[in-house]
Amino acid sequence: MRITKTHPLISIVNGMVIDLPVPSNISYLWNFGITLAVVLAIRIATGIFLAMHYCAHVDLAFLSVEHIMRDVNYGWLVRYAHANGASMFFIAVYIHICRGLYFGSYTKPREMVWNVGVIIFLLMMGTAFIGYVLPWGQMSFWGATVITNLISAIPYLGEDIVYWVWGGFSVSNPTLNRFYSLHYLLPFVIAALVLVHLIALHEHGSNNPVGVDGNIDKVPFHPYQTVKDAFGVLIFLITFAFFIFFAPNYMGHTDNYIMANPLVTPPHIQPEWYFLFAYTILRSIPDKLLGVIGMVAAIAVLLVMPFTHTCYIRSHQFRPLAKFFFWFFVADFLILTVVGAQAPEAPWVLIGQIASVFYFSYFLVITPLLGLLENRLLDLVINTK
Repeated sequence: MRITKTHPLISIVNGMVIDLPVPSNISYLWNFGITLAVVLAIRIATGIFLAMHYCAHVDLAFLSVEHIMRDVNYGWLVRYAHANGASMFFIAVYIHICRGLYFGSYTKPREMVWNVGVIIFLLMMGTAFIGYVLPWGQMSFWGATVITNLISAIPYLGEDIVYWVWGGFSVSNPTLNRFYSLHYLLPFVIAALVLVHLIALHEHGSNNPVGVDGNIDKVPFHPYQTVKDAFGVLIFLITFAFFIFFAPNYMGHTDNYIMANPLVTPPHIQPEWYFLFAYTILRSIPDKLLGVIGMVAAIAVLLVMPFTHTCYIRSHQFRPLAKFFFWFFVADFLILTVVGAQAPEAPWVLIGQIASVFYFSYFLVITPLLGLLENRLLDLVINTK
């Protein structure tokens, strides 16, 4: 039988990657969606190969990682690709989120796309955390101990839930087994949600730098956007390869090359760099329960953006005040990341508290007030004319 575009499966593929109309003015910032898909595929593939040689036991986990690095053919390459892939994944997702914030991709009618994306981000954070525990180095063990202990802040049930998560009275073999199982499962859940994300995106099409849906020239996805995406992915993979081959440990922590020892506490326990902004917010709040709520809210607050956007104009490109505060917010995020890597002492604690207040203020106060102010100024200009 002759297969044409009328075939159901071919028709779906054709509509999603060939004849899909996309705005002709979208820039390379729109490449990071496909880049994230490529990196996710690399991480799933390398994770499967690592699982073939990894042993989820407290006495063998660290040694099995060393076995992969030293004895398995190209095991070092697979392990470094997987480990550095986490950092590259988060670099791409932070750029992807910032692009969405700057150009108003969360506004109507794309709320579903944005909300599914935030859920994927939350799952990414959880998957990355439990994956960091698996090498069973010093920072893995103590990071798991500190973060899981935060659950005890839940009133009445917190301590029992912690013991249930641990599978005992401390981070031990049952904990490692559970984290290994979840770390293997969650990437496939993320992949399924990515598909939902794409379906929701194709419902209304991509946003564009102008922020206007009507009267925008459209071009077929192939070859115009596929060539642009391929170039962007190539540049990203070259950067990825640089870290794998020339600086594989640059974004890691040296203490994780020491086998986990429950009797020796590292002088400064800190998570991976991509968690540091939320970790700073956690440390900046003196109350344990409120600190945990603040850490989770640092990510969940993205869900309110479709409701706090009050400006007539979608894109920050035409909003000078909003543009200024957006870049101030980016600087604030970087400050939170730097502070999280420092010891909890003066002046870092105070800097972290100030940066944390601005972080939440940007989403809950500054964004809606700026929108109302700019609407007022726009009305005055229109009425004057």
